[in-house]
Amino acid sequence: MKRVMLIVAYDGTNYCGWQVQNNGTTIEGELNKALSSLLKEEITVIGASRTDSGVHALGNVAVFDTEARMPAEKMAYALNSRLPEDIRVQQSFRVADGFHPRKTSCIKTYEYRILNREFELPGERLNSHFFRKELDVAKMQAACPPFLGEHDFKSFCSIHTQAETTIRTIHSLNVTKEGDIIRIRVTGNGFLYNMVRIIAGTLIQVGFGATDPSEIPAILAACDRQAAGPTAPARGLTLVKMEYPEHPEFPA
Repeated sequence: MKRVMLIVAYDGTNYCGWQVQNNGTTIEGELNKALSSLLKEEITVIGASRTDSGVHALGNVAVFDTEARMPAEKMAYALNSRLPEDIRVQQSFRVADGFHPRKTSCIKTYEYRILNREFELPGERLNSHFFRKELDVAKMQAACPPFLGEHDFKSFCSIHTQAETTIRTIHSLNVTKEGDIIRIRVTGNGFLYNMVRIIAGTLIQVGFGATDPSEIPAILAACDRQAAGPTAPARGLTLVKMEYPEHPEFPA
């Protein structure tokens, strides 16, 4: 028996999120089906981040156990030929038998994309949030510093969360603009349910003047979901990468 890690990229548009559900197609379900077919045994992956319906990924992580003799590094090639075209494994490699992607210290990076222009662009409709009103990127940047460090992010968490604690640490938060695309990129040690999308929604409010950058510390301190901005749509969010500092041996 060996444990194999997959680095998985996907367009989440047509899926009901990562986690297997009874009422729709999911990323996890497609991986389980393709792996079971490939390896001729019942495979159930363990995912690192259970992304929501419509959310995308460039580097989500999953592991599974198998008795197959196929080299772990070759599995990505064989697996991709069995997966839908909107899911692709970027790497596959063997990890220690006891490694668990959700029980090991991890640094996650997300990016939220906003198409900020007068009219929509059809080619951007699936992976960015269209916002017509002009956004002030300088004000959005000015609102970022208070988020840095360890805080109670209860104001930026869905009321439906099942997390034991709402305390998280953000290592970096940046807002940049190139052409009509505004990117909000955030890196932290973990994120609460809808946390990145609520941060994005709040920064959008800052960008069009509904919230002043100076109000962010008070919004954090309130520990009240009603104090923060709306939850931005899922289509603009991408899980960029997951890093495991305790495992420098993992391929970069």
